[in-house]
Amino acid sequence: MLGDLIYMNPALDTIDRAILTEVQAAFPVEHRPFAALGQKVGISEQETLERMARLKRDKVIRQLSAIFDTRALGYQSMLAAMRVDPGRVYEAAEVINQHPGVSHNYKRNNTFNIWFTVAVPPADSLEQTVNILHTLARGEETIMLPTLRLYKIGVKLDLTGKAPSMESEEEIYNEQRRFAAKPPLTPRDIELIRITQEDLPALEMPFTVWAEQAEMTEEELFGWARQMQQLGYLRRFAAILYHRNAGFLANAMVVWQVSEHLVDVVGEQMAKFRQVSHCYRRPVYPTWPYALYTMVHAPTHSACMEMVTRIEEKVGTLPHKNLFSTKEYKKTRVKYFTKELDEWWNRVGKQMELVK
Repeated sequence: MLGDLIYMNPALDTIDRAILTEVQAAFPVEHRPFAALGQKVGISEQETLERMARLKRDKVIRQLSAIFDTRALGYQSMLAAMRVDPGRVYEAAEVINQHPGVSHNYKRNNTFNIWFTVAVPPADSLEQTVNILHTLARGEETIMLPTLRLYKIGVKLDLTGKAPSMESEEEIYNEQRRFAAKPPLTPRDIELIRITQEDLPALEMPFTVWAEQAEMTEEELFGWARQMQQLGYLRRFAAILYHRNAGFLANAMVVWQVSEHLVDVVGEQMAKFRQVSHCYRRPVYPTWPYALYTMVHAPTHSACMEMVTRIEEKVGTLPHKNLFSTKEYKKTRVKYFTKELDEWWNRVGKQMELVK
């Protein structure tokens, strides 16, 4: 059954798919990383570089960089669902997209037709930010859905068909490390985060470029990265893909109605499915009683539905909604510690005056 969930994009050969599967899980942090990656998939360093360049050019790979933990860095983030007039969904989405902390924004098949995630630095109010976006986008209703518990995070699409359908306990996100006490970030840490959150150059020795920018040796950069990962600030170095161009044409946000005394047990079980990239517990509302959220990626709508069936076979039949994305308005990584947010606040102040 698992084979049915793998989309054999004719533009991607076996080696391409092996590369894409590897770089989503982890990218080698070493002197010649593309040589190490090539060795894993059985090709030369030069061919690896050429294939990576093509996969970026063809918009299969979106970005290759350090992936940081938003909350560990002190940022606050939230999923929000907004209901707007169907005739002006695009207009509202464009307003929301202007916030630099909005990383994902989708139209979904529900009366809450815009779903977005937004992150803000420690000094900002997340609730205030969502309320401002609601006002500027002229939303009819917006519900705030912060994470109450994270069971799993990380899109790692298997393009080879060789990965097991269930993940091991070690592969589920380590929530304890996320909240463990850690030393505060220094100005030097912030400078290095700004450098390493950018796209890694496609060169034989790409980390030397970052090291030069940081005025440090490559080994010092590697040591800093290891320390950040041990502390839980850094999740991994990896690539994110354009899912549709990689062959995963459908994604469903499945929201589940689960009783409070079972929600954690069920969430932990759902997180073990490899096709579930994200699994969260979120607050419920009188008109929105769904406590569990799972993201399922698959080649087709029917394959997503098959995964939902398989999940129910494991955890039992539960009331749920399958919220498919019908339009992607924005998908990017949040850029941390940049000046873009100050510029947004300057613009918003003027816009809110006009709204009043």
